[in-house]
Amino acid sequence: MAIEVRIPTILRTYTDGERAVQSEGATVAELVENLEAAHTGIKERLVEDGSVRRFVNVYVNDEDIRFTGGLETAVSDGDTVVILPAVAGGAPGGGAGPWAADRAQ
Repeated sequence: MAIEVRIPTILRTYTDGERAVQSEGATVAELVENLEAAHTGIKERLVEDGSVRRFVNVYVNDEDIRFTGGLETAVSDGDTVVILPAVAGGAPGGGAGPWAADRAQ
């Protein structure tokens, strides 16, 4: 069963720079185990205490696995899994930033 896993830039050191790799499994948990077998160290960046890390989002065919069963979400041949680190931050005060005064004029 071939499943395409898209790897974010920050994790490509584990995949020798590859943007996407092939893996297999019946669930996301099995897929992660197979990724770990092929790309040592990647699992630790994705999973913590049996769940997907708080600041990592995983999508199976554009569906967030947090709403479809977590690591037990089923995957099938031909599916695409996207690993996406969450992005946080921004300017304080609702995004006003240092240019707020310029926009107000």
